Amino acid sequence: MIRIHRKQWFGLWLLTVYAWSVQSHAVDLSKVKVADGFSISLYASNLGDAKQLAIGDKGTLFIGTGKSGLIHALVDTNGSGRVNKRYVVAHGLNMPEAIAFYQGDLFVASEKKILRYRDIENNLRRRVRPEEVYKKLPAEVIKSRRAMQFGPDGRLYVSLGVDCNVCEAKPPLGQMLAINIDTGDSEVIAKGIRRVTGFDWSKDNQLWFADLGRNWLGDNLPADEINRVDQVGAHYGFPYFHGKAVKEAAFTKPKGLKVTEPVYELPAHVGPMGLHFYRGHQFPSQYQNQLFVAENGSWNRSSKVGYQVMLLVLESQRVVKRKTMVSFLDSEFPIAQPYSLITAPDGALFISDDFKGRVYRLFYNNNDHQVQDIL
Repeated sequence: MIRIHRKQWFGLWLLTVYAWSVQSHAVDLSKVKVADGFSISLYASNLGDAKQLAIGDKGTLFIGTGKSGLIHALVDTNGSGRVNKRYVVAHGLNMPEAIAFYQGDLFVASEKKILRYRDIENNLRRRVRPEEVYKKLPAEVIKSRRAMQFGPDGRLYVSLGVDCNVCEAKPPLGQMLAINIDTGDSEVIAKGIRRVTGFDWSKDNQLWFADLGRNWLGDNLPADEINRVDQVGAHYGFPYFHGKAVKEAAFTKPKGLKVTEPVYELPAHVGPMGLHFYRGHQFPSQYQNQLFVAENGSWNRSSKVGYQVMLLVLESQRVVKRKTMVSFLDSEFPIAQPYSLITAPDGALFISDDFKGRVYRLFYNNNDHQVQDIL
């Protein structure tokens, strides 16, 4: 008789889980406010602390997590707008929220390593042994935050947040790196950042990123930031400056250090975790190539702000308007905490929620409303 240890049973369950149609639990979305012309639906639930998203070449939605230590893979095989096959493709990792998909492979940051799961979409049902492609990440992964995405130049961009509220962090913490995964060579793209989990490239290949401001300066200070990389290696102020005008009392800016100001200031404590340029064609033309921001919401504030998906309208590389697309805040009660955004294969917008472990789908109802000009 073959005996299987309890841990082995758990591993087998994780690696083969969800390869069947999933029945949705009733979720009341009536208190979620959505911009005119748009609707929102639940794509998937029971995902733990769902964080960053990546889309495979075949349309598989991959989801990184934090304390759950899992990487989920979701598939909608019949185009219903609701997942009907789901898998756990990796488990037992240390805070694997930072993920990226590139040329058929899934990349995951865990502890000091970046792992590659080759040909992942053809191996959703069986375990893929990962390869280590980079081993020089800092070990601090609990308080710090990371994000990954491949850039237009084919390098893997990794943001490494600091592990403190405000401090002079030891590099590479507080930096964004571009890593050549073939050679292991890296370049510092940005310095003086605090916690960046959302970054993306505009249609002209310019890198934008959102940065969370420090806590404990009151309800309305400092601003959360939207930044743009106009010069490689520029310093964005942390910990010496917050936003455009708030100086840090505890630290003095080194003489001669040039600080790059944010291109746009968000309200304090909204928590811009996700940032994404919409690349689909389902939304009306005025939304295409515009900037969407997932505001995870406030905790260090007397009344709640954030908990929404915002649109930042750009003209000539300038933010000219900020518009609410989805609000998950019902008075002082959050329905969801949006974390990451990505364009779905059908042109909808996926939104991860690390509060209740869900993924929502924002889509355009062209038969229900005539969309007004967002400008």
